[in-house]
Amino acid sequence: METAWVVVIGGGIAGLSVAARLAPRVRVVVLEAESAPGYHASGRSVAFAHYGLGNGPVRDLTALSMGELVAHGSVHPALHIASEAQTGLLDDLEAVHHHYGCDYTRVGAAGAQALMPALREDACLAALVDHGSLKLDTHAMLQAHVATLREHNGKLVTGARVHTIERDGDSWRIGTSKGTFGAAIVVNAAGAWADEIARLAGAAPIGIAPRRRTVISFAAPEGKDVSRWPFTKTVGEGFYILPEGRGQLLASSMDEGASDPCDAAPEELDKAVAADRVEQATTLAIRRIGHAWAGLRSFAPDELPVIGEAAGARGFFWCAGQGGAGFQTSPALSRIAAAAVLGEPFPEDCAAAGLSAAFFSPARLGP
Repeated sequence: METAWVVVIGGGIAGLSVAARLAPRVRVVVLEAESAPGYHASGRSVAFAHYGLGNGPVRDLTALSMGELVAHGSVHPALHIASEAQTGLLDDLEAVHHHYGCDYTRVGAAGAQALMPALREDACLAALVDHGSLKLDTHAMLQAHVATLREHNGKLVTGARVHTIERDGDSWRIGTSKGTFGAAIVVNAAGAWADEIARLAGAAPIGIAPRRRTVISFAAPEGKDVSRWPFTKTVGEGFYILPEGRGQLLASSMDEGASDPCDAAPEELDKAVAADRVEQATTLAIRRIGHAWAGLRSFAPDELPVIGEAAGARGFFWCAGQGGAGFQTSPALSRIAAAAVLGEPFPEDCAAAGLSAAFFSPARLGP
């Protein structure tokens, strides 16, 4: 049996980021059920860091993470558009950008069209341009965490599907398809499967709800270089669209279909809705969807991440429920999670931002 001080279950951005934080201090083994890290939600994320996502604490985590994210991202403007009915939401988003000291500009319909020339005039009454948002290199982020883990004698084991988690004295014994592992602490970073992993360990589930999101890819207008087009997103219900290189575009209707934990696949209706919303709001004609995929974004009931030790399961820690903000909050969340696992004080900068361990503790969700 291989032993470590911490076994992290889940090789997505949640698990690998906290493993990389812990690795310089203690030996860590990461167990990933699939053949490669980031196979599910992390590998299917568009991963564009901006402030138009999540609630207040999630935006605080984003602000606390931006400094580290720059190393694995390129600055790319985000254009948040609003119809007449959505101007109140745009006002609220402007207040958010002002609060965090963002470099932003409020523009009218003409200013929005100047940045996004395919935008129909009647689709946007006003917009906000965030000049400092980031397009993240998700592969580079994941691999950097793997490199840190290995540099400090840690280990990533792929194809290690967990089937048992049992107490063994003061430690845990984790049975997998790649053998048995022992650890003083287990970190549950299993994404959509987090409740299932908790049940194996005898810990109460917290109500993690996987929600399917679909993304479509299609060709840009012939001969048009769209690489400088902004990430364009409606402030309320609608869609987002962003360039993928010079000649491809990605889009989503921002769907949130309820799902069981699974290897998510796009549904025809979701693809059709995404294409229709893009065509209704822009002059783009989507004659053929070149590629489409779906990933599961996992939420706790209050849509806040869950970080902390499970009640009645000493040494079993949650690191789950990142929703759609896993990459852009991972620098701050991994520091919070590492402090919890090591029994250290809550990070000072996070506390100064008004956050606390209680915000993220599983205890907030009930016994």
